[in-house]
Amino acid sequence: MAGGQAPEASPGRYVRRRDEIDDDNVGCDDVLGVEVQGAEADPFDIPAKRAPVERLRRWRQAALVLNASRRFRYTLDLKKEEEKEQIRRKIRAHAQVIRAALLFKEAGEKQNGDRELPEILPRGFGIGEEQLTTMTRDHNYSTLQEYGGVKGIANLLKTNLEKGIHGDEADLSCRANAFGANRYPLFLWEACQDLTLVILIIAAVISLVLGIATEGVKEGWYDGASIAFAVFLVIVVTAVSDYKQSLQFQHLNEEKQNIQVEVIRGGRRIQVSIFDIVVGDVVALKIGDQVPADGVLITGHSLAIDESSMTGESKIVMKDQKSPFLMGGCKVADGYGTMLVTAVGLNTEWGLLMASISEDNNEETPLQVRLNGVATFIGIVGLSVAAVVLVVLFARYFTGHTTDSNGTVQFVKGKTSVKSTIFGSIKILTVAVTIVVVAVPEGLPLAVTLTLAYSMRKMMADKALVRRLSACETMGSATTICSDKTGTLTLNQMTVVQSIVGGTKLHSPANNNNSSSTFENLSPTVTSLVLEGIAQNTSGSVFEAEDGSIEITGSPTEKAILAWGVELHMKFAEERSKSTILHVSPFSSEKKRAGVAVLVGDSDVHLHWKGAAEIILALCTRWLDLDGSSHEMTTDKGNQFKKCIEDMAEQSLRCVAFAYRSLDLNDVPSEEQRVNWQLPDNDLTLIGIVGMKDPCRPGVRDAVQLCINAGVKVRMVTGDNLKTARAIALECGILTDHPEAPRQEIIEGRVFRAYSDAEREEVAEKIAVMARSSPNDKLLLVKALKKRGHVVAVTGDGTNDAPALHEADIGLSMGIQGTEVAKESSDIIILDDNFSSVVKVVRWGRSVYANIQKFIQFQLTVNVAALVINVVAAISSGNVPLNAVQLLWVNLIMDTLGALALATEPPTDQLMKRPPVGRREPLVTNIMWRNLLIQAVFQVGVLLTLNFRGRNLLHLTSDTLDHSSKVKNSVIFNTFVLCQVFNEFNSRKPDELNIFDGVSRNHLFLGVVSITVVLQVIIIEFLGKFTSTVRLNWQLWLVSVVIAFIRLALGFCWEIHSSSEDSIEGFDCKVLAQKEASVVKEKGYQCEAASPIGRNFQLLKYSVGAHRWLYTFGC
Repeated sequence: MAGGQAPEASPGRYVRRRDEIDDDNVGCDDVLGVEVQGAEADPFDIPAKRAPVERLRRWRQAALVLNASRRFRYTLDLKKEEEKEQIRRKIRAHAQVIRAALLFKEAGEKQNGDRELPEILPRGFGIGEEQLTTMTRDHNYSTLQEYGGVKGIANLLKTNLEKGIHGDEADLSCRANAFGANRYPLFLWEACQDLTLVILIIAAVISLVLGIATEGVKEGWYDGASIAFAVFLVIVVTAVSDYKQSLQFQHLNEEKQNIQVEVIRGGRRIQVSIFDIVVGDVVALKIGDQVPADGVLITGHSLAIDESSMTGESKIVMKDQKSPFLMGGCKVADGYGTMLVTAVGLNTEWGLLMASISEDNNEETPLQVRLNGVATFIGIVGLSVAAVVLVVLFARYFTGHTTDSNGTVQFVKGKTSVKSTIFGSIKILTVAVTIVVVAVPEGLPLAVTLTLAYSMRKMMADKALVRRLSACETMGSATTICSDKTGTLTLNQMTVVQSIVGGTKLHSPANNNNSSSTFENLSPTVTSLVLEGIAQNTSGSVFEAEDGSIEITGSPTEKAILAWGVELHMKFAEERSKSTILHVSPFSSEKKRAGVAVLVGDSDVHLHWKGAAEIILALCTRWLDLDGSSHEMTTDKGNQFKKCIEDMAEQSLRCVAFAYRSLDLNDVPSEEQRVNWQLPDNDLTLIGIVGMKDPCRPGVRDAVQLCINAGVKVRMVTGDNLKTARAIALECGILTDHPEAPRQEIIEGRVFRAYSDAEREEVAEKIAVMARSSPNDKLLLVKALKKRGHVVAVTGDGTNDAPALHEADIGLSMGIQGTEVAKESSDIIILDDNFSSVVKVVRWGRSVYANIQKFIQFQLTVNVAALVINVVAAISSGNVPLNAVQLLWVNLIMDTLGALALATEPPTDQLMKRPPVGRREPLVTNIMWRNLLIQAVFQVGVLLTLNFRGRNLLHLTSDTLDHSSKVKNSVIFNTFVLCQVFNEFNSRKPDELNIFDGVSRNHLFLGVVSITVVLQVIIIEFLGKFTSTVRLNWQLWLVSVVIAFIRLALGFCWEIHSSSEDSIEGFDCKVLAQKEASVVKEKGYQCEAASPIGRNFQLLKYSVGAHRWLYTFGC
C-alpha cells in the first residue's frame, strides 16, 4: 500500500467507529449498545440501531408469512448483504493483485524503455481515458513521473492547478464526453408473488371451467370471472402502491448519494454536486470530506486519508508528493489539500464497487418487526379459524346438512354428480382461503413502510433527509435533544463586531467609517503580523473578481475573520505570496486552536496560532503593543485581557485570539521529518482578540418551548466558553432566569469528563448547557443519558461528532456545515441546519407511531368482525354471508386503501402536547382495545342478527327464499363495508372526541373514503352478477347507512361518558404547594422531562365541557 505509516492521530482526527471494526473479541454489549437478551427473548424485539444478523434472521423465521417477497420487500435482504460483502472482497483483492503485478510489469518496462501509447486521444486533450484510469487505479507512480508529475497531467488535461478548469457548459460537456460522468447504475427491480392469490386464481379457473360446463357460457362464467377480477384488482392496487413506494426510496438513495463538493473553477471556489465532477477538476479537500473521485494530490497539509472503505484495512494513510494517489469513496481523516481528478464514475474502484453492490435503503425498523409479530399472532388465529371453517363446511356438506338458497340439500350421497360435488367443494375451499387472506394481515407491517415512505417524502419538504428509516420511529420517543449551538440554534452568520489589537480596542469596521485610520495607527510590524496571521493561518480563501467584487469561502468562523481582514485592506493573494507555508496544524475541536509555520524571507520563521481566546491567552507569555514592542504578560495584564474576553462573552460573542512566536530556521525539521512535527505552542506573544456575533435563529425560542411542552428536554452542547454559552441559552429559552425555574446545571466539558461514571449519570440528568465541550464530552453525555433511560437525539456537524452521532438513539447531522463523515454516522440529515427542523422531525416521529396505531385499530376491528361473522354463520347454517369476492373487496379496503387513508395522516399540534411514547409501550393501548372491542361487538352483533333474523327484520318474508336470502346477504355486505368507512373516521382520532378535526386538510383520506363509497355503490347496484348481490332500494340503503352511523355515534358517546385511566411517565411538574391533592391545569405550569423511570401521574377524569385533564400527584 502506498504511503508511509500514519503518525499518532491528532485530537481532531477522525476515529473509526466501533461498527466499522471487525473484532470477534468485542462483546455484544459494547458493539450493540443495548442489553443482550437470551435465546428465550422475543424474536420480534430488535434494537433500533446496529441489529446483529442472527437477530434479524431469527424474527424472519418466527414470522407467519403468506407472501414473503412482498412482506420482506422493504427489509434488509440478508442474502444480498452476504453477496455484497463477497463482491467487495473480490474487488479489493482484484485491486491488490493488479498493483502486485504492476511491480513485475515495471521491471520489464525498465529493460526496454518502451511505453505503448493509445492510437486515439480525446479531442483537445493530450491523454486518454484508459491511460488515466490505468495509472490511477494501479497507483503507478513511475507513469505519473513520465507524464511530468501532477503538473504534466494538468497540462495534458488543460487544467490550471491554481484556477482550475474554465467550468463553462461547453468545457464540462467536452470533458464528460471524453472521460465519462461521475455516475453509476443504482436501480434494481424485483417482482412480487402472493401464494394465497395464486391459490384463488387457480380456484377461479376451476370454477370458470366447471361453471361453463354446468350452466353454459352465458351464465356459468360469472363465479370464476368475479373471483379472478377481484384478485386482479387486489394485485393491481397493491402493485401500484408498492411501485410508488419504490420510487420514493429510490429518490431517497439519490439524495443520500448527492454530496456537495468544493471545486475550483475559473479561479473561484464553488459547491457542485458529486455527480457533476469531471476529469480535470481541482477539488478542495478538508477533514471529514469524502474523496469524490480518483485523482492525484496537488498540495496537502497533514493530509491523512482513511482508505478502509476501499482496502478493508483500518489504518490511516498519509498523502504527500511521494504517495499522491487518492481513491474515490475514502474519507479525509486529517488535514486539508487539493487534488486533480483523473478518473470518474465506473472508471474508479468506488464506482465499480457501488455499481456491483447496488446500494439500497432497505432495513428493518423495530416497529415493522413488532408488527410482524402481531401479524403472525393474528395469522395463526386466522389460519386456525379457516381450518375450523373448512372442516365444518365439508362435514356439513358431505353429511347433507348444507342447503342452497331455495332450501334444497346440496349433496345427497349417490345422487349428486361428481361435477356438482367438485364445484361445491371448490366453493368451500375458496371461502376458507379467502378467510385466510382477510385474517392474515400482510398489510400490517407494510403499513409501517407506507407511513415511513410518506413521512420521509414530507420530511424532505421540511428540510430533513432520512438516512435510516428506523430513526423516524425512534424520534417520536425522544426524551432529550443534545443540540449544537453554532448553526443549529444560531444562524451561523458570524461577523466580527469587536476587536482588540496591540492591547487597544478597535472600532468595528462595519459600524465605524473611520476604522481604517484606527488600524493605520498600528505600527507596520503589528499590521504585518495581523494580516499574515489572517491570510496564512486559514483553510478559507478570498477571490477577487475582475469587477472588484469579493467572494469569501470557508467555515463561518474563517469567513468572518477573512472578511474582517478584507475590511482592514488585506490583499489575500498578496499576503499569501509574501511567505511560504512550512507546516500546518489543522484546527480540532479537542485543541480548540489551529497553527501554521511560515517562512518569511530567507531565514525568518513565524508560528501563528489562533483559537479559543482564553486557551490562546493561557499559552501567551508576552503581548504586542500598538508600536510593535513586545511586553511581558503580567498578572494584571492577563486579568485585563480576561476581563475583555468575559465582557465579549456576556454579549454572546464568540472570542478568538491571535498569537505568534518566532522560530530559528535551524529548529525546523527537514521536509521528510516535518510530517510528525508538532508545532510549538508555548511562549506565545498575543497579537489580538476578536469578538464575533452569531445571532439566534428566528423562531428558535418557540421551537425550544414546543419541545419543553412536549416533554423533550433541550440541552445545548457547545465549544464556546461558559459566559457565551449562558447568554445564548438564555436567548434561546433553554435556560430561564425566572426565580421559580428549576435549578439547571451549566457545566464545562473538562469538569464533566473528570467525574466517575456514576457521578456523570447523576449530573447528566440536570445538565442544560455544556460549555467548552469536546466531541468526547458529548459522547460521554449521550452514554450517561442513555443509561438513565433517556431516548437521546444528538445534533453534530464535525468529523469527531461521528462517535456521538453513532452512539445516540437518533443522530442528526447538519446538511450545510456537516462533514461527510458526520453525515454517514447520522440517521437524519437536517438540510437547513435549523433547530426548528429538528422539532419538525420529532413531530413526524410521533406521527408515524400514531398513524400505525390508527391503522392497527382499524384493521383488527375488520379482522375480528369478518372472522366471527363468517365462522358463526358457517358453523350454524353451513353458509357464509360474505363470499370470496366480497371478502377480497373488504381485504382491499382493509389492507391497501385503509393504509393509504390512515397511514398518511399529517402530524397535528396535539401530538406535541403529549409526553414521549415509550419504546417498550404496547402498540395496542387500553383505549384502542376499548374502541376495538366496542366496535367489533357492535358489528358482529348487528350483522349476525341480520344474518339469522334478517328476513323478518327487513320485512322480506313475502319474497321467495332465494331472493330474500340474496337481499339479506347484500344488506349484510353493504352494512359491513359502510361500517368500515365510518370506522376509518373513528380510527383517525382514537383518543379524541372530535374525530372530524382536520379531515378537510387530508385530501388523500377523503379521496380514499370517496372512492370506497363510490365503488361500493357500483358493486351493489351494477355488479351483482359478479359479487352475488342484488340491487337495494333506498329504504335498505338507509338501513345500512343508519347502522353504520350508529356505530360512529356509539364511539362518540362512549368517549363522552367513559372515565378513562391512563398514566404518564417521566414528568416532573412544578405545582403550587397545597396540603391536599393538586390540580395540574392545562396552562400555567412548566413541565420538563425527567427520567422515563420517574414519578407516575394518574389520569382521573376527562372533562368534556372544560376540555382539560385533571391529574393528581403523589409525593
